Amino acid sequence: MTTSDPTLPPVLRDAPHRRFNPLTGEWVLVSPHRAKRPWQGQVETPAVARRPAYDPTCYLCPGNARVGGERNPDYATTFVFENDFAALTPGRVDAGMDVDGLLVARAESGRARVLCFTPRHDLTLPDMDLPTLRGVVDLWAAQYEELGADPDIGHVQIFENKGEAMGASNPHPHGQIWAQRSLPLHAARELERQRDHHARHRRTLLADYLALEARGGERTVVENDHWVALVPFWAVWPFETLVVPRRPAPHVAALDDAERDALADVLRRLTRRYDRLFDVSFPYSAGLHQAPTDGAPHPEWHLHLHFYPPLLRSATVRKFLVGYEMLGEAQRDLTPETAAERLRGAPETSLLEP
Repeated sequence: MTTSDPTLPPVLRDAPHRRFNPLTGEWVLVSPHRAKRPWQGQVETPAVARRPAYDPTCYLCPGNARVGGERNPDYATTFVFENDFAALTPGRVDAGMDVDGLLVARAESGRARVLCFTPRHDLTLPDMDLPTLRGVVDLWAAQYEELGADPDIGHVQIFENKGEAMGASNPHPHGQIWAQRSLPLHAARELERQRDHHARHRRTLLADYLALEARGGERTVVENDHWVALVPFWAVWPFETLVVPRRPAPHVAALDDAERDALADVLRRLTRRYDRLFDVSFPYSAGLHQAPTDGAPHPEWHLHLHFYPPLLRSATVRKFLVGYEMLGEAQRDLTPETAAERLRGAPETSLLEP
């Protein structure tokens, strides 16, 4: 059934239904009635202890030695270094195998870096001031340009894992870059879908999606003159958000000064709402999806950031992708509309504020 109304029909608000993700071509099963079921699974106690501004045992703090023996400089803003345990290494190797199209492997080259956002060990993105966050945005842009200029790099993936729940091995505020020759799976899917939409409409897929969301606004969480952060219609994780610039820039390096300032503003406001939702330092995996760095023009690509947080009902109850989701398709209980409403209701104050 095709309609021009972007609001969810009332009959689907409490009934099982599937939603389509136009960025990937995948479906997600939504089961709103299951959000009412009692929870008798794993329950954990969240850690809310205040960390020191400097930790002499932290291998990311200024002046400290890393595991490989290198010593960090006494940095005052951001700091980048080659990952001591890199998942990708430079140097093209043309080797592989293909046995009847069933046993296929190809060598993959690339670079892996660690990005320290600030020398302060005790801060996370929502706790930083806007100039510090703007510095992080500028760092992302510089790294995208530098790594993307390498002819052996076809894609630059910038991401952050925050919190032990997401596998972060160190609480110091930092992110990573994995830059590689090939286009990874999720970026390849998004490229195909965005390219097809642009070929048919001469507009970016996400520009059209933002125009639809602007009609109702029920999934919008925070916005400013240049950016919108919303719970996407097709969200899988309970409080997943998509952060999109109003202007379809292909990558963060293409943003002007006002757009970079506005991105810092939206990131701080969104992550503060995350923390205040359950009054805990909110864990997530987040990252930028930017145009490939293959030297070709990409008018179809619209820069965006994904936030994937695991917390479901409280600071102690997580969502796990198991069972049906591993064997069938993605599924969620809490509707994106309800998730957005709860995030809008959370205050925009730091946990460090009294």
